[in-house]
Order: sequence, then structure tokens, then C-alpha cells
Amino acid sequence: MGKENDGKGSKVSETLCSFLRKCMFCVLSVGPVPNHISFIMDGNRRYAKKMKLTEGTRHRVGFLALMSMLKYCYELGVKYVTIYAFSIDNFKRSPDEVQSLMDLMLEKIEGLMKEDSMVNRYGVRVCFIGNLKLLSDSVRLAAEKAMLATATNSKAVLSICVAYTSTNEIVHAVQESCEEKWDERVLNVSKASCEKDGEEHFVNLADIEKNMYMAVVPDPDILIRTSGETRLSNFLLWQSAYCLLHSPSALWPEIGFWHLIWAVLNFQRNYSYLQKKNKQL
Repeated sequence: MGKENDGKGSKVSETLCSFLRKCMFCVLSVGPVPNHISFIMDGNRRYAKKMKLTEGTRHRVGFLALMSMLKYCYELGVKYVTIYAFSIDNFKRSPDEVQSLMDLMLEKIEGLMKEDSMVNRYGVRVCFIGNLKLLSDSVRLAAEKAMLATATNSKAVLSICVAYTSTNEIVHAVQESCEEKWDERVLNVSKASCEKDGEEHFVNLADIEKNMYMAVVPDPDILIRTSGETRLSNFLLWQSAYCLLHSPSALWPEIGFWHLIWAVLNFQRNYSYLQKKNKQL
């Protein structure tokens, strides 16, 4: 009987919290709602040390925080969410930790495919961003399968940056752009045509942006890095030129509903300035 009452009480509490969130989101939606929020999920290690958690447990606690944050974003009406899941630099960590992260990533990717998953509940298309060739075969194949399975979802987009750094992305985009321009030049059968249209064979800004890994989504409006750190750590350097940076002191597993609310309120307060800067680009 006690367990039954506890279950009912939990459901009532969850329903009440959901109702209050919806009320808050209705108030926020009177102002501009960010189209794209990106996250640097910093502080997992410090949280584990503080709470004396094992390595596997700390990653799973971090994943639960991510699920909550995604739910809040999609309920608010944020269409694009990007997370920094695994940097190329992370491959320099101990082999055991890298393998543990790869195993966890594989487990969670497979979890995204379940019928009752958040991806299916909110109609989310999943994109894996980065140099995917660096991933293990099993993780890469699982990522490709997830992207294919969610390709027709159109309500929201979750971009997961794995084997990613911004400098690698920029170098990749420049290389791709140069190869495209070279191929175009080779296809020109007339030397006179080459001389006449010479400027068309120079790499320009549009060429580079088209070949960015992140070209599949618009630039972020807000970039949130937890644990109070203000470094970008080689994440979205190109795309975050005029987005709002928000650095709550909470460690990633501690991030919650009100941290997102304050980030959105700060965005709304600075919206006119940010819009003005973006129009100058």
C-alpha cells in the first residue's frame, strides 16, 4: 500500500512539474525563443570526485542530465540542440577511459533507436558531426544507422559532435573547397573561359561555410558551458562569433531547468544587440 501511494505521489508530482514548466515556457515564448542552443558538458569528472562516483556511473549521471536538458529545450520550442560529446583531443586520454566512453556512446546510440526514446517522442532527427572516420567501426556504424533511422524526423534536430574539434572542421572545409575549385577548373575546356572566369576559381567564404561539418544546422544563438568555465575548448569557433555565451557555475550533472531559464532570459535581454551584430555579417 505504501509503495502504491508513493507511486501515485510521484506521478502527481511529475504532472505538477510538467504543468509548471509549460506555464513558464508560455511566459518565455512571449519574447524571442532561441532557435539553436549548444552545450559544452563540462564538470563530469569534478562531480564524480565530489560525489565519489565510479567512472561508469559519472558518465551515466551526465547522460541523465543531458536527457533532461533536451526535454526542456524541445518543450520550450528550441528546434536545434548541439552537444560536444567527444573531442578529437579526448583520444589522448588513457585507453581504458577512451574505450569506456566508446562503449557508453554505443549503448546510448542504440538507446536512441528504441520506440519510446526521446528522439521518437519529440520527432528529433539525429546528426553526428565530426571526423567520424576516427571512431571505432561499431560506433561509426551505429551512428550512421541512427542518422538513417531518424532522417525523416522534422520537428527538431540533435547534433552530436564526436571526434570533433573546430580547427579540424575548418581545415576539412578548406581542403574540400580547394578540391572542388580544382575539379571545376580541370573541367573547363577553354583556356579563355578560365581567364575570363578566373575569380570563380578562388575559394570564398560561402565555399568554406558550405563544407563545414556544421553546415547542416544554423549557427547557435546560445552556447552554454557548465562548471563556470568560459573557454570554448575548440568547439564551434567559427559558428559562435556572435552567439551568447552562458557559463553557469553548476557542474554538468547538476544542470537543471532554472539554468536553462536564466540562459534564455539573458538571450532575450540581449536579443536586439545580437540581431544587430548578425545583420552586419
